[in-house]
Amino acid sequence: MIKEKSNTTLTFEDFKTEVLNDYKIAITSRECSLLGRREVLTGKAKFGIFGDGKEVPQLAMAKFFKNGDFRSGYYRDQTFMMAIGQLTVQQFFAGLYGNTNIEQEPMSAGRQMGGHFTTHSLNEDGSWKDLTKQKNSSADISPTAGQMPRLLGLAQASKIYRQVSGLTDKSKFSIDGNEVAWGTIGNASTSEGLFFETINAAGVLQVPLIISVWDDDYGISVHARHQTTKENISEILKGYQKEKNTNGFEILKVKGWDYSDLIATYEKASAIAREKHIPVLIHVDELTQPQGHSSSGSHERYKDADRLAWERDYDCIRQMRLWMIAINIASSEEIAEIDANTKKEVLEGKKAAWSEFIDPIIANKKELVTLLEKVANSSNNKDKISKIATALNGIKDPLRKEILVAARKTLRLVINENGKVELSNWIKSYTNNSQEKFSSHLYSDSDKNVFSVNQVLPKYPDNAKEDTDGRMILRDNFDAIFTKYPEALIFGEDSGNIGDVNQGLEGMQEKYGELRVADVGIREATIIGQGIGMALRGLRPIAEIQYLDYLLYAIQIISDDLATLQYRTAGKQKAPLIIRTRGHRLEGIWHSGSPMGMIINAVRGIHVLVPRNMTKAAGFYNSLLECDEPALVIECLNGYRLKEKMPLNYGEFKTPIGVVETIKEGTDITLVSYGSTLRLVEQAAKELQEIGIQCEVIDIQSLLPFDINHDLVKSIAKTNRLLVIDEDVPGGASAYILQQIIEQQDGYNYLDSKPQTLTAKAHRPSYGTDGDYFSKPSIEDIFEKVYTMMNEVNPSKYPSLY
Repeated sequence: MIKEKSNTTLTFEDFKTEVLNDYKIAITSRECSLLGRREVLTGKAKFGIFGDGKEVPQLAMAKFFKNGDFRSGYYRDQTFMMAIGQLTVQQFFAGLYGNTNIEQEPMSAGRQMGGHFTTHSLNEDGSWKDLTKQKNSSADISPTAGQMPRLLGLAQASKIYRQVSGLTDKSKFSIDGNEVAWGTIGNASTSEGLFFETINAAGVLQVPLIISVWDDDYGISVHARHQTTKENISEILKGYQKEKNTNGFEILKVKGWDYSDLIATYEKASAIAREKHIPVLIHVDELTQPQGHSSSGSHERYKDADRLAWERDYDCIRQMRLWMIAINIASSEEIAEIDANTKKEVLEGKKAAWSEFIDPIIANKKELVTLLEKVANSSNNKDKISKIATALNGIKDPLRKEILVAARKTLRLVINENGKVELSNWIKSYTNNSQEKFSSHLYSDSDKNVFSVNQVLPKYPDNAKEDTDGRMILRDNFDAIFTKYPEALIFGEDSGNIGDVNQGLEGMQEKYGELRVADVGIREATIIGQGIGMALRGLRPIAEIQYLDYLLYAIQIISDDLATLQYRTAGKQKAPLIIRTRGHRLEGIWHSGSPMGMIINAVRGIHVLVPRNMTKAAGFYNSLLECDEPALVIECLNGYRLKEKMPLNYGEFKTPIGVVETIKEGTDITLVSYGSTLRLVEQAAKELQEIGIQCEVIDIQSLLPFDINHDLVKSIAKTNRLLVIDEDVPGGASAYILQQIIEQQDGYNYLDSKPQTLTAKAHRPSYGTDGDYFSKPSIEDIFEKVYTMMNEVNPSKYPSLY
C-alpha cells in the first residue's frame, strides 16, 4: 500500500491522486524522450540518450528518496529526477541543447550531454548548503559503472555520521546517519569490474546503499547472454545474500512494469538500508528501451519481431495504464486526456528551452553582422566582407563557433585598415565571454582554494638535530590532524592495524578507532570512491593508495570523476579528497614506476604534490585540510627512515602549494627536480662544485599547480642554462616541466644553451640495485650530463669526458 511520509494510510481518493500524478510524470518523461530524439535528428541537439522504458520503477524509487539522501546514478534516470522535483521539462531540453547558463541548465551548464544529472551542494561563495534539507544527486559521469565507487563513499558517510563521536559540525550533512545512498546502473554495465568491486566492498562495510539494476536484456546491441553469466545478475550474486551472523546484501527482484509491486519492493529496501545499514540490490527486470540505446542508432537492427512485440506489450507505461483502468483509477478516456495535455506541456517546455538557448546567440549574430557591414563600407575588401556577413546572417540557428569564425576571417581582411581596432576588440570581448562558459571551475575559485593558505614554517627547538625518522614526523602530524579535525579520517591497505607499511600511522587506529583509521581490502578504485563520496558529504577523507604504481587501478575514477567534478558542475559540487601514496626509487618493475607524466595529464582538476621529505609532506596535509580542493600527495618511499628535525608545531606548519624552493644557489646552471631524485641532484651538485661548476638546485615541490611565482625563470635568467632531472620515462613529467618553463614562463629568452632533460630509460626499471642504477638517473649521470653541457660552453676548462 502507498503511504504518505507521515505513514498515515491514504484514502482511495488520495491514492488515486498520487497514482495519477505519478502517471503524469511518467508521460512527461516519455514525451521528453520522444521529442528529444527528434530534436537530435533535426540537428538542434548533438546527441541524445534517454530514459524511456525505465519510468515506472524510477517513480517507485523516488517515493522513498528522502531529504539528505544521495543518488549516484546512470544517465537514464530522468524520470527519477523529475519525480523528486529536481528536473523540469525546460531543464531537460536545456541539457539536450547544451545551454551554458547554469540557471537554465543546472545539471552541468552545458558541459555534459543530456541525461547527466546533479543537484547543487554549494552556495555561490563555495560554502556548503544544508544537504539534509534537500534531495541530492552526485554529478553523473558517462563511463559505465563509474558511478559505483562514489556510491560506496556516499553510503559510508552515513555510517561515519552515525557511529563516530565528536563530529561537532555535521548538522548540514546528516541526521544521525539516517541517509541512504541510491545507486542505479544498467544491467550490461554490471559486467564492469567497478560494479563487482563496489558490491564486495559494500557487503564488507555494511553501509546503507540501494543499487537498482535496470535490466532490459541488452547493452547497446549486445544481448545479456553475452554480458552476464546465467543472464541474471541477481542469480549470480546470491553468494552475497546476507544471512544470520554474516555480512552481505539483501537481494530483491521485481518486474519493471509492475507499479504496485515496485512500490512495495522499494519500501522494503528503504527500511532495510535506512534503519539497519544493510546494503540492498534490487534487480529490476523485464524492462524495455523503446527507442534503443541512443539517438545514434535503431534497435530494430538487433531485436527480432518477437522481442519488439513483447516490448510493446510490456512497456511499463502501457502496463501502468492497464492497471489504472483495471482498478478504476482512471478510464481510458481520462488517460488519453492526460496524455494529450502532457504532450502540449512538453512541447511548450521544449520551445521555451530552445528560445532561452538560441535567442542570446542570435542577438550576438545580429550584433556582429551590423559590425561587419560597418567595417565593409570602409574596406578595400568590401565584397568579401559583405559575403561573410550575408552568409552569417543567413544562418537561422547559429552556433557560437560560426559567429566567431566569421569575425576572425574578416579580421584578416582588415588587418591594415581602420576597421581593425573595433573588430579586434569585439573578437577579444566575445571570445573571453564565451571561453568562460566552457572553461571555468576546473579548480576552486572560492576563498578556500589552495592559494588561500599562507606558508607557516616548522618551529624547532634550539640546537635541533636531524635525528628523527621521517615516518615519525608524519605519524605525529597525523595525530595532530585527527585531534584538530574530527571530520578527518584515513583508510587504505594496511593503514589501520599496523599503522601503514611504513609506520606513518603507528598507533593511530588504537587512539582514534577503526572507523577513522581503517584497513580496507585490495581494491584501489573503490578506495578512491569511498573518498569521493565521503568528501561530497562534508567529511575530510584521506584515501591511501599503498604505492604509486597501484594508482593505475584507480586512475579512471580519479580522472573521470574526481578531477572533473567542479568543472562538470560549474562549481556547484566539490569533493576535497586527499589521496595519499608513496613512490619513487624503489627497485623492480612493479613497485618503482614513476608514471608522473601519465598522472598529471590525466588528473587536471586535482593538485599533484611531490614533497622531498616527510616534513614537507606533513605541511602539505596541513595546508590541504584548510582548503576545499582535491589533491594527490606522493611521499618519498625511501624517505621514511631518513633523519629529519622534529618540529614543535605539528598540525600547524604549512607547505605552500605551487611554490618552488631553492635548495642551493648557483650561477652556472639551474637543476630542477623533485621527490627522491632531488637527493641525487643535491649530491651531484656538491661533486660538481668541487670542480668549479656552481649549480642552482630547485625543488619543484608541486607539479599541479606549477611554480605560480615563476621563480624558475628568475633562476634561468641568472644561470642561462637549464637541466630537468626526472625519473619518469623520456617525454613524461620532464616534458611538462620544460613546457611550463620555456613556454609559459618564456624561459627561452634567457637560455644560452639548449634546455635539456635527464630521465629514466623508456622501459620500467629492472629488478635490484643494478636495475635501478641502469634504469634511472644516477648521481654519475647527473654529474656527467651537467659536465657535458658546461663542456659545450667552455671546452678548454671542461674537456670532454669521453
